[in-house]
Amino acid sequence: MYARAARAAGASIVAALLLAGCGAAGPAAGPQPSGTATGTGAAPSASAPSPTQVEPGTIDEPAVLATGLSSPWSMALLDERTALVSERDSGTILEVSATGTRELAQIAGLAHGGEGGLLGLAIGDGHLYVYGTTADGNRVQRVALIGEPGSLEVGQPEDVLTGIPAAGNHNGGRIAFGPDGMLYVTTGDAGAPGTAQDPDSLAGKILRFEPDGAIPADNPVPGSPVYSLGHRNPQGIAWAEDGTMWASEFGQDTWDELNRIEPGANYGWPAVEGIAGVPAFVDPVQQWSPGEASPSGIAVAAGSIWIANLRGSSLRQVPLSEPSTSVVHWQGRFGRMRDVALAPDGALWALTGSTDGRGSPAEGDDRILVLRP
Repeated sequence: MYARAARAAGASIVAALLLAGCGAAGPAAGPQPSGTATGTGAAPSASAPSPTQVEPGTIDEPAVLATGLSSPWSMALLDERTALVSERDSGTILEVSATGTRELAQIAGLAHGGEGGLLGLAIGDGHLYVYGTTADGNRVQRVALIGEPGSLEVGQPEDVLTGIPAAGNHNGGRIAFGPDGMLYVTTGDAGAPGTAQDPDSLAGKILRFEPDGAIPADNPVPGSPVYSLGHRNPQGIAWAEDGTMWASEFGQDTWDELNRIEPGANYGWPAVEGIAGVPAFVDPVQQWSPGEASPSGIAVAAGSIWIANLRGSSLRQVPLSEPSTSVVHWQGRFGRMRDVALAPDGALWALTGSTDGRGSPAEGDDRILVLRP
């Protein structure tokens, strides 16, 4: 089933986290626009913008914050100026701001290959939460965040959740804190579709935990971390202001999905894919062919759901007022899109994903784009 964390790092920790600057040789983070980040994280003056302030562009002309990232997968924003970024294949966590890019940490013990490696990031409860693939399965760990942006350090790792089935594909991997303060985790079917319908398997699910890995007393099934089931490979979760939870999901050959998530609901995989009208399963609110979508990370901003499309090479906007409709932006302009995140100041940060082994990288890929929606 699953294992909760030991409360302190020790011999039982599957992998160690090596801090940047401790003598470990980490992979290059790519071109650094203006050197290593050195900002203190202090709030900018109201009368004059801070030199570390990100000046968002528009949907037509987004600002380019960073370039030269290698297989980036997830962003977790510390504030309106700084993001932590995971690089799937190198196992590196980067701190990225307008002043440059610095290596914060290197995650050891990961099994890189296919769609596995260093995946989702989330910040909450004073910690950075990390989803990664190991030889023993996917896991969620957390490390304390120490200091301020520009000079951050991390503490020792502790396991929050282990034993999530892993494979060369369909690892899920998105983690996020909901408005209820709970940690939500998306898992894929790990290439074994039937597990998505097995309530005792952690595969093909959206899971809900306390920040320390405990199972909330108000989960749909007492004692179970399963929040919803019947998922193939969900890689995006976000919440609207009214608390509604949304998730994006990769289909197989026919339909990708945007789902409204309800506790305890069954979304049908592998019995159905897309809108099927079967009473036992919840139909998606919207569906697309994989060639035009392949949705990964999502965010809610300015009254819309924003979806990063990989094969579709676009940013899709779904109005919350009419969630069965959508508008596509950037079609083919910036290549594959992997993630999108909302900053505290209302700006939208978008992460491209053309260096993941399935795209055709252009010079400067991969990059972070910033806009005001």
